Amino acid sequence: MSQDRIYAQPHGAVKDFAFDEQVADVFNDMINRSVPGYTTILHTLGKLAPRFAKSGTRIYDLGCSLGAASLAIKRSVDIEGVELIGVDSSAAMISRAERQLGAYKGKVAVSLKEADIRDIAIENASLVVLNFTLQFLPPEDRDALIGKIYNGLRPGGLLLLSEKLVFEDNAINDLLCELHWDFKRDNGYSELEIAQKRTAIENVMRPDSPQIHLKRLGEAGFSHSQLWYQCYNFASLVAIK
Repeated sequence: MSQDRIYAQPHGAVKDFAFDEQVADVFNDMINRSVPGYTTILHTLGKLAPRFAKSGTRIYDLGCSLGAASLAIKRSVDIEGVELIGVDSSAAMISRAERQLGAYKGKVAVSLKEADIRDIAIENASLVVLNFTLQFLPPEDRDALIGKIYNGLRPGGLLLLSEKLVFEDNAINDLLCELHWDFKRDNGYSELEIAQKRTAIENVMRPDSPQIHLKRLGEAGFSHSQLWYQCYNFASLVAIK
């Protein structure tokens, strides 16, 4: 696993963050050192997937990046007749995900698609995963995607939604941001790296509050939704159709 050193040297002009070859090369290191609770979310996905996966249905990993969530599903689902579809708009991510998922032989059939998740049909789904993906879509497109996911889920199907959060209480938001930066410092990121990454990502990642997420899920039709995990300003929610 290559170490993330993308922002270790001063950038004259910090460009917007993109999931390109450079990021793909260090993404495993980047996300584990940047997202508190990431391994807990993947571990729990491995517990949820066999509870909801049904033979003859599909599972969607939308914004699959290197395929970590897909791999957690593939390792944990031990029934025939399940199709796992991973989707990412980054060719660099898809090529690496193919290698990672191809190395593990399981009962779940996997297909990976290089595409915009907004253009993918969701059909006959027992489980849909949005793991730190929705926050990168324009805010005006988020309701439609959640609505499409709801419509494509079978009754009793599950949506797992993990996101960075922003909080309406400014004092709480500031505190949790500071704790997140401490987390990154503890994982070896310098002040320069933290500052430059913030600049790079602020125009492409616009997080929502927990209230907005729960309201959006309810308006899409989910009658059961709950934040099940939170560490600082990162969280994961579940919603059942």
